[in-house]
Amino acid sequence: MTNTKITAGQKPGTANHLIYIDNIKVLLTILVVLHHTLITYSSSDGWYYNEPTLFKGAKRVMIMFVSVNQSFFMGFFFLLAAYFTGSSYKKKGASKFVLDRLVRLGIPVLFYSFILTPFICYLVYYFGKGDHIRFVEYLSRYDSWIDLGVTWFAAALLLFTLIYVACRKLFTIRTYRPLKAPDLTTVLWFALGLGIISFLVRMIFPVGWVLKPVGFQLGHFPQYIALFIIGLFAAQNNWFEQLSDKMGRQLKRSAYLCLLFFPVFFFIALKLNTPISYFSGGFHWQALIYALWEQWIGISILTALLIIGKKSWNTTSKLSRQSARSSFAVYIFHPLVIVVVTLVFRNWQVDAAVKLLVVAPLTVLFSFLLGSLVILIPGVKKII
Repeated sequence: MTNTKITAGQKPGTANHLIYIDNIKVLLTILVVLHHTLITYSSSDGWYYNEPTLFKGAKRVMIMFVSVNQSFFMGFFFLLAAYFTGSSYKKKGASKFVLDRLVRLGIPVLFYSFILTPFICYLVYYFGKGDHIRFVEYLSRYDSWIDLGVTWFAAALLLFTLIYVACRKLFTIRTYRPLKAPDLTTVLWFALGLGIISFLVRMIFPVGWVLKPVGFQLGHFPQYIALFIIGLFAAQNNWFEQLSDKMGRQLKRSAYLCLLFFPVFFFIALKLNTPISYFSGGFHWQALIYALWEQWIGISILTALLIIGKKSWNTTSKLSRQSARSSFAVYIFHPLVIVVVTLVFRNWQVDAAVKLLVVAPLTVLFSFLLGSLVILIPGVKKII
């Protein structure tokens, strides 16, 4: 298999655009699949089908993975999407750009809500709950037609994009001298400020509170909004290419230190008899500490990965290109794969923590296989 080196610093939108960003998107997509697989086996709710482990130690490890993952992976998607928004808008013009986004983001949302979600829920109802009724009969009882599921991200990205276009049309964008990329101190102060804002927002919208029917968890949206804006500035000022290896090493150490702090949350919960909800939001010091920790580790990981990717992942191969090309299809269809695989293993008489070791690699593998097949369907390439 031949690998091709792409020189860092090439402009977004060119044929050889920042290959490491595609590779990071693949990594993030894998983390999305693993994230929801772990929720299946660590929680009693929050997913279509849940089968929580009885091993407390294993459950705590899964919770730590999910919490660390949540701190950066979806925000990273918004950052990368915004990074290419400006160049795409300039290339296509407002009307064509909006139409393109409505097709590429709007159609997956509609498909997921009206077709994929009812089918996934039916599988859980039929096999997971053992109520063997026909699909048509199930649909006659179904009353959750507006359920965006994981495509809440596409809906939010579409909303952010439309706001961006409106701002471009309403306000004159003046050209200023390029801004230097943030240094380590600025990045950490940004994380600290984002943590405080997240805490304030979560006083009203705690983590887990969902804006129905669109599925937005507003407690996480300060990060999503901030990183989308940062992505626009990063592209305009070529910030990604200015991030230094030294800062990458420093932020990697920062992330490790934050990771070592995570057991403190378990200590607070157990020794102080603190309700878990106190960490999710409300006017509680636990919520403040958690919000600060979450943004500190999330921004540290995100920026460190950008720097590591720029240095070490700016290569491409047939497999990596195929994986990158199918990553959005994987994102849309991975819930179906996870539900099918976990239902297949539901009668295996071992604890869920053991099942996870077998199921997790399978959900990732089959999600990418299905995604690769989906984009071969005529017409699908024009959408995803």
